[in-house]
Amino acid sequence: MLATKQLGADGEELVAQYLKKQGFVIVAKNYNTRVGEVDIIAQRDEFLVFVEVKTRRNPGFPIGCVITPSKQKKIIKTAKYFIVTKNVVDKVCRFDVATVIYGGPKGFEIDYIENAFWG
Repeated sequence: MLATKQLGADGEELVAQYLKKQGFVIVAKNYNTRVGEVDIIAQRDEFLVFVEVKTRRNPGFPIGCVITPSKQKKIIKTAKYFIVTKNVVDKVCRFDVATVIYGGPKGFEIDYIENAFWG
């Protein structure tokens, strides 16, 4: 059985690969500031996407419980910091959530939600 940190890292890498297949370029992974962290920042065309990835072994959790309002605020603050410090002016920003379920021998399953919340 995968350790928790490795499970999370594997889930994030799987989502990064998924985004690349969708034509996105990964701008940053595990982007940290003093106000928070964003798992993946990706861009395609006019979109700059901030992605929170949650990887679990158990599929029995509702998406509403995954990203709390407090966590959303931290992600939004971190995104604003990124936008200001990188001088982003020509992108439409979006907040997505990817849930990854580890199914043991079956591997991983991704549920990707675009515009999961707004900032």
